[in-house]
Amino acid sequence: MEKHHTIIIAGAGGIAEAVGLMLMEWSDVTPTLFIGDRNHAKAKKVAQWIQEGTTKKGSIEDFYLDEKELTNEMEVILRRGDIILDCLPGSQAPRMAQFAKDFNMHYANLTEYVSETSQIVASAKNAETGFILQTGLAPGYIDLLANGLFQQFCMDFEVDKVDKLEFKVGALTNHAVAPHYYGFTWSPIGVATEYLKDTIVLRDFVKTTRPPLSERASIVIDGITYEEDLTSGGAADLPEALSGKVRSLDYKTLRHPGHYAWIQEQLSILENKEEAIKLLQQEMEAAIPHVEDDQVILYAAVEGKDASGILRRREIAKRISPQIVGKHKLRAIQTTTAAPLAQAAQLLLESSLRGVVLQSQINPKSFLNGNYIVQVYGKTTS
Repeated sequence: MEKHHTIIIAGAGGIAEAVGLMLMEWSDVTPTLFIGDRNHAKAKKVAQWIQEGTTKKGSIEDFYLDEKELTNEMEVILRRGDIILDCLPGSQAPRMAQFAKDFNMHYANLTEYVSETSQIVASAKNAETGFILQTGLAPGYIDLLANGLFQQFCMDFEVDKVDKLEFKVGALTNHAVAPHYYGFTWSPIGVATEYLKDTIVLRDFVKTTRPPLSERASIVIDGITYEEDLTSGGAADLPEALSGKVRSLDYKTLRHPGHYAWIQEQLSILENKEEAIKLLQQEMEAAIPHVEDDQVILYAAVEGKDASGILRRREIAKRISPQIVGKHKLRAIQTTTAAPLAQAAQLLLESSLRGVVLQSQINPKSFLNGNYIVQVYGKTTS
């Protein structure tokens, strides 16, 4: 940030603490932070954690974020804020976005939830402030990486259509054991949700839906074999934005081999049951441990014929490891998710963007080379 801003962070989980620490450490002018959560003790703990971890001086305050009511304390804080960074579960996104609109603040969120995103698009389209949606890792960074790759391919090879645009992300443990070949590095409810909600894709240049976990395949990235499959939410608005321009477009989640077969076994037990997401979450949490030492694998590729008819393919792959920020070590899933959120905050606060801003509407090259992004992902030349 090049100027002082008051930033409200809604939520007190791992991403909230990471984005708060990044904003304190990596901003040219240190912001004022408010951390709010329904569990006030948790918000207080995160505010203290950020204060202890930053090498910069600045104000960091906690507050109680009521789930249903607008309290007097909340109203005072919301009137002071310049932006809300929404790190709450996706179900809360429409409410937080409405607060931003009502109190004339900017807003950015992380959620992959499609229906909640649609609600915000409808309610905030005429807002006087900016609303950047789905700006985490996936959706978020991976969509800008893929869109930037597509744009550069078309420019370099003098075409306006391509055959394939693939983008994939895996938040993985460094090791995996039977039978599940997995370890939780982020929200179990988020994992269960992406495994059970339909995914939006392009097929034959037309936007359509596909069932989750319906197109499993193997892929080798930097010499290591992973399994990939369709999951919901990660494509953001690219299927709509690139309709008619890309024959086949999809987002897939990367996993260690064997994990998806185990998930299918669990789903076969839950078939046709109501509350399947909750039940799958319970089955996974009963068997799968939470792991602190993680890695994030990203892959994007575009394929098509150039102007002379030669088939071309371009690929970008990245592996992100845990990183020291200030005095704390952050997990890979924290830095890769929080950095795009911080970058979105800067874009909104230091530009004239208004209304809803979807991933396809952000300039990939400038965003991907922003000061918060580069410190986590490195520079992107394509």
